[in-house]
Amino acid sequence: MKFHSLVLADLRRETADAVSIAFAIPPALREAFTFRSGQYVTLRVRKDGEELRRSYSICSGLDDGELRIGVKQVEGGRFSPFACNSLKVGDTIDVLPPQGNFGVTPAPGGVRRLVGFAAGSGITPILSIIRTLASREKASRFSLFYGNRASASIMFRESLEDLKDSAMGALSVHHILSREAQDVSLLNGRIDAVKAGALLKTVGPLEDIDGVFLCGPLAMTDALLVALQDAGIAREKIQREVFTPAEGAGAPRAAPAAAPRADGAKLSLRIDGATHAIAMRADETVLEAAQRYGLDMPWSCRAGMCCTCRARLVSGTAAMPG
Repeated sequence: MKFHSLVLADLRRETADAVSIAFAIPPALREAFTFRSGQYVTLRVRKDGEELRRSYSICSGLDDGELRIGVKQVEGGRFSPFACNSLKVGDTIDVLPPQGNFGVTPAPGGVRRLVGFAAGSGITPILSIIRTLASREKASRFSLFYGNRASASIMFRESLEDLKDSAMGALSVHHILSREAQDVSLLNGRIDAVKAGALLKTVGPLEDIDGVFLCGPLAMTDALLVALQDAGIAREKIQREVFTPAEGAGAPRAAPAAAPRADGAKLSLRIDGATHAIAMRADETVLEAAQRYGLDMPWSCRAGMCCTCRARLVSGTAAMPG
């Protein structure tokens, strides 16, 4: 998998600190950039002499005729302020083809009962799922619980309202606000385990729920994952997408200049059809070892969260840190 230079075809201001960006996909790359609802792409830029990469979820549906992502500015971030304030239509940026296993494959004629919990920019992949179901699985019903600080910070608010109005009751949207009071007390505060349990009671019998999608900060999705199972929803019915907690999380560690230590490991890496034999230090990851040898491996967050650098282990043993 390699980066391709794509032109920005459209950029919309979604909130004061968030934009959505659509890319022009040339005919020769349409197959490579075919996506499934819920997937993400990784962007690459050079800024101040440093290469920056970030992954952003696709928010468009399969039948929207475009590949669009949502970007919310992160306080203290380096990539998102650039994307939100400096990029413009006509600019070119490097993009990896879509990746990720979060989402659902639409079944024409399917009738499912689905629930989504999102917070902030976590709405992005869930919006893609909702858009796709609205066009390809019209008989299914989706209940969305979406957390934000205030009304002004709700990404894609108008899009969600338009989808709800056109869905003829198949989509229900409930905004939970932590810094703006609403008439219904259940819709005030943050989405936590207790609130998720109460919200679930409003969607009907739990045994009728075919799938639940979670997307947002790690602490929220961790809490909801436990709460949903405690409520009786089987783990296999729950999908979650975890966004990197902040830009810079998992930043590369400085590699020591000394030779590989005896307690390291010897690796045989197969990348794009070529095999490379390298030595890995005990205090570094496989990705860091490969980059120390100058190998061009796909990566984004460096923290093991986005799965852009996911690999298949064919021999030996490996462990995830943390």
